[in-house]
Formats: sequence, structure tokens, C-alpha cells
Amino acid sequence: MLHQVLFDDRQDAGRALASRLADARLPPPVVVLALPRGGVPVGAVVARRLHAPLDLLLVRKIGAPWQRELAVAAVVDGGEPELVVDEVMAERTGADERYIREQMQHEWQEILRRREQYLEGRPPVPVAGATVVLVDDGIATGTTVRAALRALRRRGAARLVLAVPVAPHDTLTSLRRDFDDVICLAEPTPFRAVGLHYGDFHQVGDDEVIAALQSAPAG
Repeated sequence: MLHQVLFDDRQDAGRALASRLADARLPPPVVVLALPRGGVPVGAVVARRLHAPLDLLLVRKIGAPWQRELAVAAVVDGGEPELVVDEVMAERTGADERYIREQMQHEWQEILRRREQYLEGRPPVPVAGATVVLVDDGIATGTTVRAALRALRRRGAARLVLAVPVAPHDTLTSLRRDFDDVICLAEPTPFRAVGLHYGDFHQVGDDEVIAALQSAPAG
């Protein structure tokens, strides 16, 4: 079965997503958080349409000691590091607390470096009491998104809205407990990769992230 191209590019996806979000009449105040790098061009379009501040939500995975691509935890930006641990995977892979804490410090330094690079050290937009719209250009496994949602819940977001152009149905189902609302424009079956559903899915560079951030409200 051939994949179906659903969006011309990330801006096209952002416009479609923004239209659905505008119709949802989200309770204010609304904050848009984008997952870099691919989610930022999408999030910028959404933030402009909703007249809401745009910020980044930087997340770094902590991989298993013997297989770094297998996530056992994640560190999420929030002024202070928010650590979200997958207790089952950590125990299964032998990633003890000491290992996770050591890796957390390393990944936190990378988060700080990227926030300085993209936002020149601008502090995170407060989310406590807000309707938070978490935007990415698509979801595959959901590991990063799950960590982001759980950290935002701990930071006091009043309502969590997951907004993505495309994702597999089973991944959204597995995330259901972590968000209040979801707006996903397409759940193709079979699902192979996010990029297959875009005409243009180029790798987003740092300059494009910075330009997208500067094009949207900053709070």
C-alpha cells in the first residue's frame, strides 16, 4: 500500500492544525510549546493563529547503558530539570538511579546550551494554570511526547492539548492518560514514518528554528 502525502510542508500542516485549534475555542490563557526541531515551524503557525506565546519544550532522552536508542528516562526543560523515568524499562535494562542521574546532568547541559542558542537564555514561558498546546510535526513511538506531557502536568498546566498533524492510532491510545485533549489530523494505517506524509520534510536547521521563534509571539 502506498503512503499518502497529506501536507505540502510543515507550514501547510501548521495552518491545518491551527484552524482546528481555533475552532476548539480553548480556554485562556493559552501557551503553545513546540518540540524542536521539526515541531517549531508547525508551532509558530499555530501560535500566530491563536495569538498565543510560543516557547520551546526541550526534551533529551536518556538511553539504556547498552543501547542508547532505547529510552529509559527523559529530561525535560522547565527552568529546572524535570526527570521522567520509565521505571519498567530502567529495571529491565539495569539503568540504576546513579546511572540515570549522571546521564541527566549531561543531557541537562545540552538543554541549557540549546536554549541559549535558540532563545538567548530567555526563561521558559510559565505554564501553571494555562491551557498548554504541545505541538510536534508528527509522532511515531511517543517516547519524547510522553515525557513532555508528564513534565508539563507536574508544572501545573491546567489543560494539556496534544496537537500533531499525523500519528499512529495505537501511539495516541497509549498516550491517552497523559493529555486532556488531542487534535490529530490524520492517523494513517499502516503507519511507517512521519516524513512519508509530507511533500517536503527536510531536516530543520538551527537558523529555521530561530526564525520561526522570532515570527511568533514570545509571551
